[in-house]
Amino acid sequence: MHFELLSLQGLTLKQGRRIFGPFDICVEPGERLAILGPSGAGKSTLLKGMAGELPAQGGDITLKSQALACWPLSDLSQQRAVLPQSHHVAFGLPAALVIGLGRVARVNDPALSRIVNGAAELACASHLLGRQVDTLSGGERARIQLARVFAQLWDVEDGLVLVDEPLAALDPGLQLQLLDAIGQFAAARNHAVVAVLHDVNHALQAFSRLLLVRDGRQIDTLPSDASALPALESLYGVTFAQGVSSQGELIVAPVKSPAPVCQVA
Repeated sequence: MHFELLSLQGLTLKQGRRIFGPFDICVEPGERLAILGPSGAGKSTLLKGMAGELPAQGGDITLKSQALACWPLSDLSQQRAVLPQSHHVAFGLPAALVIGLGRVARVNDPALSRIVNGAAELACASHLLGRQVDTLSGGERARIQLARVFAQLWDVEDGLVLVDEPLAALDPGLQLQLLDAIGQFAAARNHAVVAVLHDVNHALQAFSRLLLVRDGRQIDTLPSDASALPALESLYGVTFAQGVSSQGELIVAPVKSPAPVCQVA
């Protein structure tokens, strides 16, 4: 049975003096939606609005048919998890404790240790559990924070995972591992995943739908396949060459335009 997990209807947001929107989108449980757009387009602002971290200036946003602003924080934390761009931790906390913070809304949590270990393993971070977070590299901290998100929604279904550039500090091999881990985690629990991405290939290969944003406005929503390439070329102002991997996945690469020839008078 399908239902709207997250619904945005004419949503507008404000950061400083700038107004973003309106945004109109519905996300179903189990769906994977990638938000794409040039730098400064408003992708992270939109994700903050979806998370309830930035209040709506206009329009409506609901989670499971209830206005997002009306959710008690403790209940909301058990329905949606957020991985922001910044992974700064103010103190030298143990990595296992940071992962466990994803469970802080639960008064009685007898499975905490098991879930922390499972989340760390899924995020390729088991070897970091004995470390202090302030001794970790940026990529290692990203893994710990992803494990925190996994722990937060580990034992619920039909939740919402919001991630902002989750793979930015990681090497290519680990990017693919963690992209697969996010997919496995969500699929097993029917969680929806909404991700801000810069890598078009990640969006095309691991997400079912694309939300295109430019200049603070929603440009289009469309399936994540080859039919999206003309819209993506217009969005970024580039031409994409395309091919197919040995696994049958679409691969694209921006093509450098030839430099203009200087005319000598």
